[in-house]
Amino acid sequence: MTDEAPDGYVRVRLNLSYDGTDFSGWAKQRGRDTVRTVQGELESALKVVMRMQDPVELTVAGRTDAGVHARGQVAHVDLPEPIWAEHHEKLLRRLAGRLPHDIRVWSVGEAPPGFNARFSAIWRRYVYRVVDHPGGVDPLLRGHVLWHDWPLDVDAMNEAAQKLLGEHDFAAYCKKRDGATTIRTLQRLSWERGPDGIITATVRADAFCHNMVRSLVGALLFVGDGHRPADWPAKVLAAGVRDSAVHVVRPHGLTLEQVGYPADDQLAARNREARNRRTLPLAHPAPGAGCC
Repeated sequence: MTDEAPDGYVRVRLNLSYDGTDFSGWAKQRGRDTVRTVQGELESALKVVMRMQDPVELTVAGRTDAGVHARGQVAHVDLPEPIWAEHHEKLLRRLAGRLPHDIRVWSVGEAPPGFNARFSAIWRRYVYRVVDHPGGVDPLLRGHVLWHDWPLDVDAMNEAAQKLLGEHDFAAYCKKRDGATTIRTLQRLSWERGPDGIITATVRADAFCHNMVRSLVGALLFVGDGHRPADWPAKVLAAGVRDSAVHVVRPHGLTLEQVGYPADDQLAARNREARNRRTLPLAHPAPGAGCC
């Protein structure tokens, strides 16, 4: 994976959205061609509408899990210059005619030098939507909103959320993957109840590890319904290990809303930084040594 398109190719940025209900996540699964994924559908459509012989390979800003939605997903693809020159003006309309109705591409264009959909990103913003109405979820929203069968105290959830902000090792809230760091910088975690009764969690970080958002939401819901005190999520974080009491909530309430990128002249520096394996400064407490 490079930060420049190979000679003779053009790097193209795509902005897209999808309803994740019927997908087994973003990423194609090796040896499982019958499994429906967003990447598989989009790469297939690109290859067909541009009449390409070679496979198309997309790089995405954030790999969403099965059932998770996206409103502001970003991807890039490197295309041969003649193919791009021939098709770029009509590519958007042709994709609209070829893609299934649960994927839409909203814009395609040449990416600036050094752009990488994954490594250039400086933050990702997700939202998770919940209702605690005793009657359940509006049937028209059931594919995007979780029903929590206990009244929720939004102020208590916000109090608990503030203790999780900053750079930490989020191992207690992530599904561990070999060779991958779980150190992340959580920039925002806040809850708001709307006039329609929907409670929205906004979660923004430089990056997320596997299951991180849904685990954080699960822990804070336990605070909101009174099953745990407001300092419990921070204690779990400080312990540095998975806690069986942290429930990974269902995926359908989660949506990737937006991906942020730096100015074009800062792309190269961001790419280098994102590829460095992170460690916590020595001034930070080690996992299990307590938390601020």
